[in-house]
Amino acid sequence: MKDSLKDLNITDLASVAENDNLVIMCINKQRHSSSPSSTEENESDRFNKRRVKLIAQDFPRKSGEILSGQYGINLLLFGGALMLGVWYHGPSVKEWHLQSFIVTLMIIQLLWMLWYVVRKDRQKNSLPEKDSHAGTRWLRGGLTILALLSLIMDAFRIAVYVGYKECLSPTLVVYPVLHVLHTVSQVYFLWFHIKDVIKTFQTFERFGVIHAVFTNLLLWCYGAMSESRHFLEAHEKRLAALGFINYTGGHDKLHCECTISACSMFSNSLYYLFPFNIEYHIFVSAMLFVMWKNIGRTIEPLHKRVRHRPKFTGLVLGPVLGLVALAASITVLVIYLIQVEESLETHRAAISMFYWHGITMLACMCTAGIIGLVLYRIDNRPLDASKNPSRKLDTELLFGSSLGTWLMSWCSIIAAVAAHNNPRYRWIILAYSLLLILEKYVQNLFIIESLYRQREAIEEAEDEDEEEEAPSGIFSVSSQVPPRSGIVNKGFVNQENVYNSLDRNQMKNGTMVHSIQDQEHHQVPALHVIQSRVGTQDRTRLILRNIAIFLFLCNCSLWLLPAFGCRPQYDNGMEQEIFGFTIWTMVLNFAMPLNLFYRMHCVASLFEVFQHA
Repeated sequence: MKDSLKDLNITDLASVAENDNLVIMCINKQRHSSSPSSTEENESDRFNKRRVKLIAQDFPRKSGEILSGQYGINLLLFGGALMLGVWYHGPSVKEWHLQSFIVTLMIIQLLWMLWYVVRKDRQKNSLPEKDSHAGTRWLRGGLTILALLSLIMDAFRIAVYVGYKECLSPTLVVYPVLHVLHTVSQVYFLWFHIKDVIKTFQTFERFGVIHAVFTNLLLWCYGAMSESRHFLEAHEKRLAALGFINYTGGHDKLHCECTISACSMFSNSLYYLFPFNIEYHIFVSAMLFVMWKNIGRTIEPLHKRVRHRPKFTGLVLGPVLGLVALAASITVLVIYLIQVEESLETHRAAISMFYWHGITMLACMCTAGIIGLVLYRIDNRPLDASKNPSRKLDTELLFGSSLGTWLMSWCSIIAAVAAHNNPRYRWIILAYSLLLILEKYVQNLFIIESLYRQREAIEEAEDEDEEEEAPSGIFSVSSQVPPRSGIVNKGFVNQENVYNSLDRNQMKNGTMVHSIQDQEHHQVPALHVIQSRVGTQDRTRLILRNIAIFLFLCNCSLWLLPAFGCRPQYDNGMEQEIFGFTIWTMVLNFAMPLNLFYRMHCVASLFEVFQHA
């Protein structure tokens, strides 16, 4: 009976998945004790069991990511469908329907954040894992400033709604009040919990974090839609003033009098604060997405190294040129907003001025980026291939947000080549669009290569040099008179006697003296090589810092112009002639918010490049 059992297949219990208590059965091959390949079969069976166990442990995480991701995408699509209905101005879907949906999402996010914070406070004894790359302090500080400006916008919105309370839905008043509470709570959450790596209640927390991500994305889309509607109405007013169309008033025109004297000031100021609110929500969604990717992740141990603060000595050319570009952009913005409302000739002159200014800035930015890339090629430092969700997201956002500008630029190129009329800014638009595409290529490559370059090698070398120059502790290696053992006891009082005895022994042994002299002779050129290498690295770092601060200020300038109303793509008429008013408006409504986000994201990335250059 026992002999017959040897030839039977034996079923082994391979592994039990700890997360979902899944029992996975593995069937082993037929055992032959007399076969010489039995050991190889056993090793392959153990390898297969180990691989099945790893797949079983990773399956709940992957399924949670897929389910929560689909949930968030459907939230965004449903909100987008409501926005399309509101944009159409039909009789069925009103703006208060959209705001009611967004208010519900904000309430759910507030409840989740409250539950998370209370649960973390009860677990004060346990030390949670932290992702040091997620949500740096300067980024959270910048988001706090944007949040304060968003709160001012909400205060103005509440004042407008109070003035028009006789002809507005109460939901429109609830929305800004709840948005204030949502903004304050979210800033607190970002400051104290954005670095957390969640290891408990992972499936539930994935749904909570992804709900917060897509709630902020919907708030960003809603702000971008409101801003686009405002600029479209301003464009229609300008066309009516120039005699091209008849404009009777906006679709959202209210039919009651405002009870507040400063009502017009509040309503006009709202559109100057919209860009800050839009940037706030898109940056928050990006930071929360990194937190979602960190759920269940095992953080790699960080190497201990000294972080060197960026030195501001030698930063002259980059800040000066950047401030000149910023001042010129503010001047162009003011002149454009004044002249674009006047006669047709002045209108076209303002458009030409904008494109000439853009061509000059983009050419300088391309040149600076190419110089930075050449310096990186000369340095030839290896790239950092370690896993970093925050850095990976930065790369994806740079490419993703470039799509809007590239689409708009290619449409402008086609319009400049195929247009029937020949305004004086026709070929200027062509050159501007080509440079805009090239500038995105060069700047994306410069930022990504800067973020992926290894910084540990230089810092560890500097740390080793500091340790050799200033030895610490009682026992250290002496560089003045190397003894036979290579160790000098600094705690020993009579070290002079030791040195004298060593000198006598060295005089007796001539070979040891010659070896010491040869070592000192070879150390002199080595010091010169190290000093020249350090000097070259310092000059390279200085040039890179100047390039980073120059591109930083240029991106601020290029964000400032479209954010505050300088959008000649609405006013030049060339693209509208080729693609039609409806299609070109759709392209601009898609491209402009992405372009604004791209510039602000480049500002944040270039500040990090400046810190680590």
